[in-house]
Amino acid sequence: MTYLAADTRYDSMPYRRVGRSGLKLPAISLGLWHNFGDDKPFQTQRAILRRAFDLGVNHFDLANNYGPEAGSAETNFGRHLRDDFAPYRDELIISTKAGYDMWPGPFGEWGSRKYLLASLDQSLQRMGLDYVDIFYSHRPDPETPMEETMGALDRAVRSGKALYAGISSYTPEQTLEAARILKELGTPLLIHQPSYSMLNRWTENGSPNLYEALEQVGAGSIAFSPLAQGMLTDRYLNGIPADSRAAQERFLSESSITDEKLDRVRGLNAIAKGRGQSLAQMAIAWILREQGKGSSVTSALVGASSVRQLEDTLSAVNNLDFSAEELTAIDEFAVESDINLWAQK
Repeated sequence: MTYLAADTRYDSMPYRRVGRSGLKLPAISLGLWHNFGDDKPFQTQRAILRRAFDLGVNHFDLANNYGPEAGSAETNFGRHLRDDFAPYRDELIISTKAGYDMWPGPFGEWGSRKYLLASLDQSLQRMGLDYVDIFYSHRPDPETPMEETMGALDRAVRSGKALYAGISSYTPEQTLEAARILKELGTPLLIHQPSYSMLNRWTENGSPNLYEALEQVGAGSIAFSPLAQGMLTDRYLNGIPADSRAAQERFLSESSITDEKLDRVRGLNAIAKGRGQSLAQMAIAWILREQGKGSSVTSALVGASSVRQLEDTLSAVNNLDFSAEELTAIDEFAVESDINLWAQK
């Protein structure tokens, strides 16, 4: 059946400006890191994407290595684009990234010009696109000069294969340097994609911290893993389910879920109940809270394995306000828990 997007798709989702750019993102964006590879039913993927767009999620985030197998999420998304979303391309923000291991040899990962631009060409081919809206350096490269990596992002934009340049998992200092180089090249830094959650608060540390650095250069941010790989849901309140990511050692180890962390999660869950929200909804709302002038997160990047889960998560936008008392109570439990898998070693 031909897909027709809901006429009400822009009625309930808030949209936030990305830094000082002309672009706006939905308060909640959909990431295709999990659940869109070849191990997931195509019809389930379709249902999630259609429902997301109908509810105002017009930003879909990918990377070259998302799957499994690597590249399959982009290939599958390309099919969904052709089948359902081609008429709506100009309403969509589509992003992809390159930086992690993708193919054999010395040019199959990290931040060289060779790798980034070849990867972008491959991503466009898999998705059947002429351009992506945002192209990211997925992680900083400790061996490649920053000038080369940022030069590749500038080239991607100047060639018309990307509209905006972004970075992911860069420190505040690296972010300032990346933005300086891009500005000199004439391609402003649009956005940073860090991991950030109630249990992973590294972005708030330092002087300047990441959000202060982004405010300084006029860039926005989109937080990934805002549910701490599922820890900030009801999945682990009573232990570790056999079918959970932790039990299967998928980006979350069973040993990392200590009694101390579970006590914090239960404390946060009690606060969420008092707000009339699920823990996941409150965790998303907290990500989007006002942190001071110019220091708010632009968008929270979530995943979804079902339409029901997606709808539950998106309901977070129905209550984004926190009292000072609630924030103080949350801070008692929302403490750094050493779960940042993407921290630079």
